[in-house]
Amino acid sequence: MGIIRDGSRQAEHSVRNLPDARATLAPRYRSVRLQSETLCQPLEPDDYGLQAMPDVSPVRWHLAHTTWFFETFLLKAFLPGYRPFHPQFEHLFNSYYEQVGAPFPRPRRGLLSRPTTEEIFRYRAQVDEAMTALLASVEETRWPEVAARVTLGCHHEQQHQELMLTDIKYNFSINPLRPAYRADLPVTPAGRNATPEWIEQPGGVQEIGHDGAGFGFDNEFPRHRVLLQSYALGSRLVTNGEYLEFIEAGGYQRPEYWLADGWRVACEQGWQAPLYWEKTDGRWGLFTLAGMRALNEHEPVCHVSFYEADACARWAGKRLPGEMEWEVIAQKQNHRGNLCETGYLHPVPAAGDSCPAQMFGDVWEWTRSAYAPYPGYRPAAGALGEYNGKFMVNQLVLRGGSCVTPADHIRASYRNFFYPADRWQFSGIRLADDR
Repeated sequence: MGIIRDGSRQAEHSVRNLPDARATLAPRYRSVRLQSETLCQPLEPDDYGLQAMPDVSPVRWHLAHTTWFFETFLLKAFLPGYRPFHPQFEHLFNSYYEQVGAPFPRPRRGLLSRPTTEEIFRYRAQVDEAMTALLASVEETRWPEVAARVTLGCHHEQQHQELMLTDIKYNFSINPLRPAYRADLPVTPAGRNATPEWIEQPGGVQEIGHDGAGFGFDNEFPRHRVLLQSYALGSRLVTNGEYLEFIEAGGYQRPEYWLADGWRVACEQGWQAPLYWEKTDGRWGLFTLAGMRALNEHEPVCHVSFYEADACARWAGKRLPGEMEWEVIAQKQNHRGNLCETGYLHPVPAAGDSCPAQMFGDVWEWTRSAYAPYPGYRPAAGALGEYNGKFMVNQLVLRGGSCVTPADHIRASYRNFFYPADRWQFSGIRLADDR
Protein backbone atom coordinates (compact mmCIF):
# COMPACT_ATOMS: atom_id res chain seq x y z
CA MET A 1 0.00 0.00 0.00
CA GLY A 2 2.98 2.27 -0.29
CA ILE A 3 3.58 5.12 2.06
CA ILE A 4 0.24 5.07 3.85
CA ARG A 5 1.05 3.65 7.24
CA ASP A 6 -0.19 4.47 10.73
CA GLY A 7 1.41 4.24 14.18
CA SER A 8 1.78 5.92 17.54
CA ARG A 9 5.11 5.32 19.23
CA GLN A 10 7.08 7.22 16.62
CA ALA A 11 4.96 10.37 17.06
CA GLU A 12 6.17 10.79 20.64
CA HIS A 13 9.51 11.95 19.27
CA SER A 14 7.87 14.91 17.53
CA VAL A 15 5.88 15.97 20.59
CA ARG A 16 8.92 16.13 22.84
CA ASN A 17 10.63 18.44 20.37
CA LEU A 18 7.75 20.77 19.53
CA PRO A 19 7.86 24.15 21.35
CA ASP A 20 4.50 24.83 23.03
CA ALA A 21 2.80 22.02 21.12
CA ARG A 22 -0.63 22.88 22.53
CA ALA A 23 -0.49 26.34 20.93
CA THR A 24 0.88 25.18 17.59
CA LEU A 25 -0.85 21.85 17.02
CA ALA A 26 -4.39 23.15 16.42
CA PRO A 27 -3.29 25.51 13.59
CA ARG A 28 -1.18 22.70 12.15
CA TYR A 29 -4.20 20.38 12.18
CA ARG A 30 -6.42 22.95 10.46
CA SER A 31 -3.79 23.71 7.82
CA VAL A 32 -3.28 20.07 6.88
CA ARG A 33 -7.00 19.36 6.73
CA LEU A 34 -7.59 22.43 4.55
CA GLN A 35 -4.84 21.40 2.14
CA SER A 36 -6.56 18.07 1.42
CA GLU A 37 -9.71 19.92 0.42
CA THR A 38 -7.76 22.49 -1.58
CA LEU A 39 -6.29 19.69 -3.68
CA CYS A 40 -9.84 18.68 -4.57
CA GLN A 41 -10.89 22.06 -5.95
CA PRO A 42 -9.98 21.29 -9.61
CA LEU A 43 -12.09 18.10 -9.55
CA GLU A 44 -15.54 17.64 -11.02
CA PRO A 45 -18.17 15.72 -9.00
CA ASP A 46 -17.78 12.61 -11.15
CA ASP A 47 -14.03 12.49 -10.49
CA TYR A 48 -14.30 11.73 -6.77
CA GLY A 49 -15.39 8.10 -7.14
CA LEU A 50 -12.90 6.81 -9.74
CA GLN A 51 -10.77 3.73 -9.01
CA ALA A 52 -9.01 2.58 -12.18
CA MET A 53 -7.08 -0.29 -10.59
CA PRO A 54 -6.92 -2.00 -7.17
CA ASP A 55 -3.76 -0.13 -6.11
CA VAL A 56 -5.39 3.31 -6.30
CA SER A 57 -8.31 4.62 -4.26
CA PRO A 58 -11.10 7.08 -5.03
CA VAL A 59 -10.42 10.62 -3.87
CA ARG A 60 -13.44 10.58 -1.61
CA TRP A 61 -12.14 7.45 0.10
CA HIS A 62 -8.90 9.31 0.92
CA LEU A 63 -10.94 12.21 2.31
CA ALA A 64 -13.00 9.86 4.45
CA HIS A 65 -10.18 7.57 5.58
CA THR A 66 -8.03 10.40 6.92
CA THR A 67 -11.11 11.63 8.80
CA TRP A 68 -11.77 8.11 10.09
CA PHE A 69 -8.25 8.13 11.55
CA PHE A 70 -8.92 11.13 13.76
CA GLU A 71 -12.38 9.87 14.72
CA THR A 72 -11.16 6.36 15.54
CA PHE A 73 -7.90 7.02 17.33
CA LEU A 74 -8.65 10.38 18.96
CA LEU A 75 -12.31 11.35 19.27
CA LYS A 76 -13.64 7.96 20.32
CA ALA A 77 -10.79 7.52 22.76
CA PHE A 78 -10.43 11.00 24.27
CA LEU A 79 -13.55 13.16 23.74
CA PRO A 80 -16.28 12.25 26.26
CA GLY A 81 -19.72 11.93 24.71
CA TYR A 82 -18.53 11.94 21.11
CA ARG A 83 -21.02 10.22 18.77
CA PRO A 84 -19.61 8.77 15.51
CA PHE A 85 -20.93 10.30 12.31
CA HIS A 86 -22.13 6.92 10.98
CA PRO A 87 -21.82 3.47 12.58
CA GLN A 88 -20.73 1.78 9.32
CA PHE A 89 -17.96 4.26 8.50
CA GLU A 90 -15.63 2.35 10.85
CA HIS A 91 -15.91 -0.57 8.42
CA LEU A 92 -16.01 1.34 5.12
CA PHE A 93 -12.99 3.57 5.76
CA ASN A 94 -10.71 1.28 7.75
CA SER A 95 -7.66 0.63 5.58
CA TYR A 96 -6.04 -2.43 7.19
CA TYR A 97 -6.43 -2.27 10.97
CA GLU A 98 -7.60 -5.75 11.78
CA GLN A 99 -7.63 -4.99 15.52
CA VAL A 100 -10.21 -2.26 14.93
CA GLY A 101 -12.48 -4.40 12.76
CA ALA A 102 -12.77 -5.96 9.31
CA PRO A 103 -11.74 -3.43 6.62
CA PHE A 104 -13.85 -3.05 3.48
CA PRO A 105 -11.92 -4.69 0.60
CA ARG A 106 -9.56 -2.24 -1.06
CA PRO A 107 -10.21 -3.33 -4.70
CA ARG A 108 -13.94 -2.61 -4.22
CA ARG A 109 -13.71 0.96 -2.93
CA GLY A 110 -14.64 2.35 -6.33
CA LEU A 111 -17.89 0.36 -6.37
CA LEU A 112 -19.44 2.47 -3.61
CA SER A 113 -21.67 5.32 -4.82
CA ARG A 114 -22.72 5.98 -1.23
CA PRO A 115 -21.89 7.74 0.99
CA THR A 116 -21.93 10.65 -1.43
CA THR A 117 -19.06 13.07 -1.72
CA GLU A 118 -21.22 15.75 -0.10
CA GLU A 119 -21.83 13.47 2.89
CA ILE A 120 -18.10 12.81 3.25
CA PHE A 121 -17.43 16.54 3.40
CA ARG A 122 -20.05 16.78 6.15
CA TYR A 123 -18.26 13.94 7.91
CA ARG A 124 -15.01 15.89 7.72
CA ALA A 125 -16.73 19.00 9.08
CA GLN A 126 -18.13 17.15 12.10
CA VAL A 127 -14.79 15.58 12.94
CA ASP A 128 -12.93 18.89 12.50
CA GLU A 129 -15.34 20.61 14.89
CA ALA A 130 -14.94 17.85 17.44
CA MET A 131 -11.15 17.85 17.08
CA THR A 132 -11.10 21.59 17.75
CA ALA A 133 -13.05 20.97 20.95
CA LEU A 134 -10.73 18.14 21.96
CA LEU A 135 -7.55 20.15 21.43
CA ALA A 136 -8.97 23.02 23.46
CA SER A 137 -10.21 20.91 26.37
CA VAL A 138 -8.03 17.85 26.88
CA GLU A 139 -6.46 17.75 30.31
CA GLU A 140 -2.71 17.98 30.85
CA THR A 141 -2.32 14.35 31.90
CA ARG A 142 -3.73 13.13 28.58
CA TRP A 143 -2.17 15.82 26.40
CA PRO A 144 1.07 13.97 25.52
CA GLU A 145 -0.75 11.00 24.01
CA VAL A 146 -3.33 13.19 22.27
CA ALA A 147 -0.61 15.42 20.83
CA ALA A 148 1.34 12.38 19.65
CA ARG A 149 -1.65 10.97 17.82
CA VAL A 150 -2.67 14.30 16.29
CA THR A 151 0.88 14.86 15.05
CA LEU A 152 0.88 11.40 13.54
CA GLY A 153 -2.55 11.96 12.02
CA CYS A 154 -1.39 15.16 10.32
CA HIS A 155 1.58 13.38 8.72
CA HIS A 156 -0.70 10.49 7.80
CA GLU A 157 -3.01 12.91 5.99
CA GLN A 158 -0.05 14.45 4.16
CA GLN A 159 0.82 10.97 2.92
CA HIS A 160 -2.73 10.68 1.59
CA GLN A 161 -2.43 14.07 -0.09
CA GLU A 162 0.45 12.67 -2.10
CA LEU A 163 -1.51 9.53 -2.86
CA MET A 164 -4.52 11.55 -3.95
CA LEU A 165 -2.42 13.18 -6.68
CA THR A 166 -0.77 9.94 -7.80
CA ASP A 167 -4.14 8.19 -7.87
CA ILE A 168 -5.85 11.04 -9.75
CA LYS A 169 -3.09 10.87 -12.35
CA TYR A 170 -3.58 7.16 -12.90
CA ASN A 171 -7.38 7.40 -12.88
CA PHE A 172 -7.31 10.16 -15.49
CA SER A 173 -4.66 8.43 -17.63
CA ILE A 174 -6.93 5.58 -18.72
CA ASN A 175 -9.44 8.04 -20.20
CA PRO A 176 -8.92 8.45 -23.99
CA LEU A 177 -9.71 12.15 -23.55
CA ARG A 178 -6.53 12.47 -21.43
CA PRO A 179 -8.16 15.03 -19.12
CA ALA A 180 -6.00 17.42 -17.13
CA TYR A 181 -6.26 17.61 -13.36
CA ARG A 182 -4.99 21.19 -13.67
CA ALA A 183 -4.43 22.70 -17.09
CA ASP A 184 -2.82 25.74 -15.47
CA LEU A 185 0.24 23.92 -14.13
CA PRO A 186 3.48 25.63 -15.22
CA VAL A 187 5.53 24.01 -17.94
CA THR A 188 8.82 22.73 -16.59
CA PRO A 189 12.02 24.57 -17.63
CA ALA A 190 13.66 23.34 -20.81
CA GLY A 191 16.82 22.52 -18.86
CA ARG A 192 20.00 20.93 -20.03
CA ASN A 193 21.82 17.71 -19.37
CA ALA A 194 24.49 18.66 -16.89
CA THR A 195 27.37 16.24 -17.15
CA PRO A 196 26.82 13.63 -14.45
CA GLU A 197 29.48 13.43 -11.79
CA TRP A 198 30.17 11.01 -8.96
CA ILE A 199 29.93 11.84 -5.28
CA GLU A 200 32.68 9.79 -3.68
CA GLN A 201 32.07 8.33 -0.23
CA PRO A 202 34.85 6.45 1.57
CA GLY A 203 33.98 3.29 3.43
CA GLY A 204 33.70 3.06 7.18
CA VAL A 205 31.23 3.18 10.03
CA GLN A 206 28.33 5.65 9.62
CA GLU A 207 25.11 6.39 11.50
CA ILE A 208 21.68 6.32 9.87
CA GLY A 209 18.12 6.56 11.11
CA HIS A 210 16.13 9.34 12.71
CA ASP A 211 18.17 11.47 15.13
CA GLY A 212 15.20 12.20 17.39
CA ALA A 213 14.80 15.87 16.46
CA GLY A 214 11.25 16.37 15.21
CA PHE A 215 8.72 13.90 13.88
CA GLY A 216 9.63 10.50 12.53
CA PHE A 217 7.71 7.33 11.68
CA ASP A 218 8.64 4.28 13.69
CA ASN A 219 10.34 2.56 10.75
CA GLU A 220 13.02 5.30 10.86
CA PHE A 221 14.09 4.24 14.37
CA PRO A 222 16.32 3.43 16.10
CA ARG A 223 19.34 5.34 14.84
CA HIS A 224 22.18 2.88 14.50
CA ARG A 225 25.63 2.32 13.06
CA VAL A 226 26.30 0.65 9.73
CA LEU A 227 29.51 -0.45 8.03
CA LEU A 228 29.80 0.65 4.40
CA GLN A 229 32.31 -0.12 1.71
CA SER A 230 33.58 2.75 -0.43
CA TYR A 231 31.07 3.77 -3.10
CA ALA A 232 29.97 6.62 -5.35
CA LEU A 233 26.54 8.13 -5.91
CA GLY A 234 25.36 9.84 -9.07
CA SER A 235 25.27 13.63 -8.78
CA ARG A 236 21.78 13.85 -10.32
CA LEU A 237 18.86 11.69 -11.36
CA VAL A 238 18.75 9.69 -14.59
CA THR A 239 16.94 11.75 -17.25
CA ASN A 240 14.28 10.88 -19.81
CA GLY A 241 16.89 11.26 -22.54
CA GLU A 242 19.26 8.82 -20.86
CA TYR A 243 16.46 6.35 -20.29
CA LEU A 244 15.47 6.74 -23.94
CA GLU A 245 18.97 5.54 -24.83
CA PHE A 246 18.29 2.42 -22.78
CA ILE A 247 15.03 1.87 -24.70
CA GLU A 248 16.64 2.44 -28.10
CA ALA A 249 19.47 0.04 -27.20
CA GLY A 250 16.84 -2.69 -26.87
CA GLY A 251 16.61 -2.52 -23.10
CA TYR A 252 13.12 -4.00 -23.04
CA GLN A 253 14.10 -6.81 -25.41
CA ARG A 254 17.34 -7.96 -23.75
CA PRO A 255 16.81 -10.29 -20.78
CA GLU A 256 20.46 -10.10 -19.74
CA TYR A 257 19.77 -6.76 -18.06
CA TRP A 258 16.77 -7.95 -16.09
CA LEU A 259 16.19 -9.83 -12.90
CA ALA A 260 14.26 -13.01 -13.67
CA ASP A 261 11.09 -11.90 -11.91
CA GLY A 262 11.33 -8.47 -13.54
CA TRP A 263 11.68 -9.97 -17.00
CA ARG A 264 8.62 -12.15 -16.36
CA VAL A 265 6.53 -9.15 -15.25
CA ALA A 266 7.75 -6.95 -18.11
CA CYS A 267 6.82 -9.61 -20.66
CA GLU A 268 3.47 -10.39 -19.09
CA GLN A 269 2.48 -6.72 -18.93
CA GLY A 270 4.04 -5.74 -22.26
CA TRP A 271 6.28 -2.99 -20.89
CA GLN A 272 8.12 -1.06 -23.60
CA ALA A 273 8.60 2.30 -21.84
CA PRO A 274 7.84 3.95 -18.49
CA LEU A 275 4.22 4.29 -17.45
CA TYR A 276 2.47 7.27 -19.13
CA TRP A 277 4.89 7.41 -22.10
CA GLU A 278 3.15 7.35 -25.50
CA LYS A 279 4.67 7.39 -28.96
CA THR A 280 2.70 9.18 -31.68
CA ASP A 281 3.98 9.77 -35.22
CA GLY A 282 7.47 8.80 -34.11
CA ARG A 283 7.60 11.24 -31.19
CA TRP A 284 7.37 10.48 -27.50
CA GLY A 285 4.93 12.26 -25.25
CA LEU A 286 3.81 11.56 -21.72
CA PHE A 287 0.71 12.02 -19.65
CA THR A 288 0.98 14.47 -16.74
CA LEU A 289 -1.38 16.04 -14.22
CA ALA A 290 -1.65 18.87 -16.79
CA GLY A 291 -2.62 16.44 -19.57
CA MET A 292 -0.41 15.25 -22.44
CA ARG A 293 2.95 16.96 -23.00
CA ALA A 294 5.91 16.39 -25.28
CA LEU A 295 8.72 14.42 -23.67
CA ASN A 296 11.36 16.72 -22.17
CA GLU A 297 14.58 14.72 -22.35
CA HIS A 298 16.18 16.73 -19.56
CA GLU A 299 13.57 15.91 -16.93
CA PRO A 300 14.21 12.98 -14.55
CA VAL A 301 12.68 9.76 -15.80
CA CYS A 302 9.62 8.95 -13.74
CA HIS A 303 7.05 6.19 -13.17
CA VAL A 304 9.46 3.30 -13.56
CA SER A 305 9.33 0.14 -11.47
CA PHE A 306 12.23 -1.18 -9.45
CA TYR A 307 12.70 -3.80 -12.15
CA GLU A 308 13.08 -1.15 -14.85
CA ALA A 309 15.35 0.98 -12.68
CA ASP A 310 17.56 -2.01 -11.94
CA ALA A 311 17.68 -3.06 -15.60
CA CYS A 312 18.63 0.45 -16.72
CA ALA A 313 21.39 0.60 -14.12
CA ARG A 314 22.79 -2.76 -15.26
CA TRP A 315 22.69 -1.62 -18.88
CA ALA A 316 24.70 1.46 -17.85
CA GLY A 317 27.26 -0.76 -16.08
CA LYS A 318 26.24 0.62 -12.67
CA ARG A 319 23.79 -0.32 -9.92
CA LEU A 320 21.14 1.18 -7.69
CA PRO A 321 22.23 2.54 -4.32
CA GLY A 322 21.52 0.89 -1.01
CA GLU A 323 19.28 2.95 1.24
CA MET A 324 22.12 3.32 3.75
CA GLU A 325 24.40 4.71 1.03
CA TRP A 326 21.72 7.18 -0.03
CA GLU A 327 21.03 8.40 3.51
CA VAL A 328 24.66 8.93 4.47
CA ILE A 329 25.01 11.48 1.67
CA ALA A 330 21.49 12.92 1.94
CA GLN A 331 21.72 13.73 5.64
CA LYS A 332 24.45 16.26 4.83
CA GLN A 333 22.12 18.15 2.43
CA ASN A 334 19.28 20.61 2.98
CA HIS A 335 15.77 19.44 2.22
CA ARG A 336 14.96 21.94 -0.51
CA GLY A 337 13.90 20.66 -3.88
CA ASN A 338 11.06 20.30 -6.37
CA LEU A 339 8.41 19.29 -3.84
CA CYS A 340 4.66 19.86 -3.93
CA GLU A 341 4.85 23.52 -2.97
CA THR A 342 6.90 24.49 -6.04
CA GLY A 343 3.70 24.00 -8.03
CA TYR A 344 4.94 21.94 -10.95
CA LEU A 345 3.51 18.61 -9.73
CA HIS A 346 5.96 17.08 -12.18
CA PRO A 347 9.72 16.38 -12.19
CA VAL A 348 11.94 19.19 -13.49
CA PRO A 349 15.48 19.21 -14.88
CA ALA A 350 18.35 19.57 -12.43
CA ALA A 351 18.98 23.25 -11.76
CA GLY A 352 22.47 24.71 -12.10
CA ASP A 353 25.54 22.74 -11.23
CA SER A 354 24.71 21.86 -7.61
CA CYS A 355 26.24 18.58 -6.56
CA PRO A 356 24.49 16.51 -5.46
CA ALA A 357 21.28 17.64 -7.15
CA GLN A 358 17.69 16.49 -6.73
CA MET A 359 18.27 14.58 -3.49
CA PHE A 360 14.85 15.75 -2.30
CA GLY A 361 11.79 16.07 -4.51
CA ASP A 362 11.19 15.31 -8.19
CA VAL A 363 10.98 11.50 -7.85
CA TRP A 364 11.17 8.87 -5.16
CA GLU A 365 14.49 7.13 -5.77
CA TRP A 366 14.52 3.35 -5.89
CA THR A 367 17.16 1.65 -3.76
CA ARG A 368 18.18 -1.97 -3.86
CA SER A 369 17.43 -2.37 -0.14
CA ALA A 370 14.69 -4.64 1.08
CA TYR A 371 12.20 -2.97 3.39
CA ALA A 372 13.09 -4.53 6.73
CA PRO A 373 13.24 -3.44 10.39
CA TYR A 374 16.26 -1.64 11.75
CA PRO A 375 18.19 -3.41 14.55
CA GLY A 376 16.22 -3.02 17.76
CA TYR A 377 12.95 -2.04 16.06
CA ARG A 378 9.79 -2.96 17.96
CA PRO A 379 6.26 -2.10 16.77
CA ALA A 380 4.01 -0.23 19.17
CA ALA A 381 1.34 -2.12 21.11
CA GLY A 382 -2.30 -2.02 20.10
CA ALA A 383 -4.05 -1.28 16.82
CA LEU A 384 -1.75 1.61 15.94
CA GLY A 385 1.14 -0.84 16.07
CA GLU A 386 -0.15 -2.34 12.83
CA TYR A 387 1.42 0.68 11.15
CA ASN A 388 4.71 -0.68 9.86
CA GLY A 389 5.96 -3.97 11.16
CA LYS A 390 3.56 -6.26 9.37
CA PHE A 391 4.49 -4.76 5.98
CA MET A 392 8.23 -5.41 6.29
CA VAL A 393 8.43 -8.13 3.65
CA ASN A 394 8.64 -8.34 -0.16
CA GLN A 395 8.98 -4.58 -0.70
CA LEU A 396 11.86 -2.25 -1.65
CA VAL A 397 12.82 1.07 -0.07
CA LEU A 398 12.62 4.40 -1.91
CA ARG A 399 14.11 7.66 -0.67
CA GLY A 400 13.93 11.43 -1.11
CA GLY A 401 10.32 12.40 -1.77
CA SER A 402 8.75 13.52 -5.05
CA CYS A 403 7.24 16.50 -6.81
CA VAL A 404 3.93 15.82 -5.01
CA THR A 405 5.40 15.33 -1.51
CA PRO A 406 4.65 18.14 1.01
CA ALA A 407 7.87 19.98 1.82
CA ASP A 408 7.50 19.80 5.61
CA HIS A 409 6.87 16.06 5.44
CA ILE A 410 10.18 14.80 4.03
CA ARG A 411 13.58 14.22 5.68
CA ALA A 412 16.75 12.24 5.03
CA SER A 413 15.66 9.33 7.23
CA TYR A 414 12.22 8.93 5.60
CA ARG A 415 11.72 5.36 4.29
CA ASN A 416 9.12 4.90 1.57
CA PHE A 417 8.40 1.40 0.30
CA PHE A 418 6.65 -0.27 -2.60
CA TYR A 419 6.52 -3.58 -4.38
CA PRO A 420 9.13 -3.93 -7.15
CA ALA A 421 6.60 -3.94 -10.00
CA ASP A 422 4.82 -0.74 -8.88
CA ARG A 423 4.97 2.11 -11.40
CA TRP A 424 2.10 4.51 -10.66
CA GLN A 425 4.06 6.39 -7.99
CA PHE A 426 6.48 9.19 -8.93
CA SER A 427 9.50 6.85 -8.82
CA GLY A 428 12.83 7.24 -10.61
CA ILE A 429 16.53 6.40 -10.71
CA ARG A 430 19.83 7.54 -9.23
CA LEU A 431 22.86 5.43 -10.11
CA ALA A 432 25.55 4.18 -7.77
CA ASP A 433 28.87 2.40 -8.24
CA ASP A 434 31.38 0.46 -6.19
CA ARG A 435 34.84 1.81 -5.44
